[in-house]
Amino acid sequence: MNRVIVVGADGSDAATATAAVEWAADDAARAGARLRIVHAVDRAPYAPATSSTPGQDDAMVSAHRVLSDAEAVAGKRQPGVDGDCDCELLQGAAAATLRGQAGDSAEIVIGGSGLGGFPGTVLGSVNTHVAGHAHGPVVIVRSDPDTAHGQVVVGLDDYPAGEPALAYAFEQAMLRASTLRAVYAWRPPAHAHIPERAYDLDEIAAARCRVAAAALGGWRQRYPQVPVIEDVRRAHPVDALISASAQADLVVVGSQGRGAIGTVMLGSVTLGILYGASGSVAVVRP
Repeated sequence: MNRVIVVGADGSDAATATAAVEWAADDAARAGARLRIVHAVDRAPYAPATSSTPGQDDAMVSAHRVLSDAEAVAGKRQPGVDGDCDCELLQGAAAATLRGQAGDSAEIVIGGSGLGGFPGTVLGSVNTHVAGHAHGPVVIVRSDPDTAHGQVVVGLDDYPAGEPALAYAFEQAMLRASTLRAVYAWRPPAHAHIPERAYDLDEIAAARCRVAAAALGGWRQRYPQVPVIEDVRRAHPVDALISASAQADLVVVGSQGRGAIGTVMLGSVTLGILYGASGSVAVVRP
C-alpha cells in the first residue's frame, strides 16, 4: 500500500493552517508518499442546505474553495507532489472525520490553532481528540516549516509502548538529515533526601544513563546515519521536553494515556508538552 500523509485543511486565515499544509507537503516529498488534503463540512442534524445562489449550496462551495486553496499551497511548496495529491471533501464532525483517516495513513497533520473549519480552544479540541484517539503519528503544527534547527527531539520512557514513537522519530531525523536528541528525564525517589534512607543520586543518574543507552541501542544500529544525542536530565519530563523544544524542528512523544475522553487518552505528560512546547509536536500512539 502506498504511504499516505493526511492533512486537515481548516479554511482559517491562521498562519498555522497554511503551515500544516506546507508541513504535510514537505513530509510527503521527503518520504515519497501521497498527500491527501481533507476538509470536513459539519452540518447540524436536519439542517437544510443554504445558498444565496439558486442551485448552489454555500457551505459546499466554500468547502471546495478551501480544498482548492490548500492544494495550491501544497503545489507551490512542493511542485513535485501535484501528481500525488488527493483532495477529499468529507461530511461530519471534523474530529471524527480526521480520526477516521488514520487507517491507511502514515501520519495525520493538523494546524495548531484549532480555528476555522476545525473549531476548538487555544490548542484545539479537534487536535487533542485526534491525537488522543488516532493510532499512529498525529502532528500538531505550530511553527513555520522554514524555521529549521536541524534537530528532532524524542522523549524516552521505560514502557515498550513507546517504541513506535522512537521509530517515527528516527525516521523523521533520517529523512530530514537531522540530529536526534533523545531526552530521558528522571526524578529522585521521594525519600532521597531523608537522612535515614541512603540513596546515591550519582548512581541513580548513572543507572538512568544505562537505561537510555539500552533503549536506543537497537535503533542506533538500524539508523546508523542518524547522529544521536543522549540527553539524560534530572527534571520532570514535561519541563525537560519543553526546554528541548526551543531548538527542535519537531518534538515526538508517545502516549500511554487511558480513558474514554480524548484528553484523558493523551496522558498528563503528553498534554503538558502539547500545550507548552515551543514548536510542532508529534503524538504517536501504538
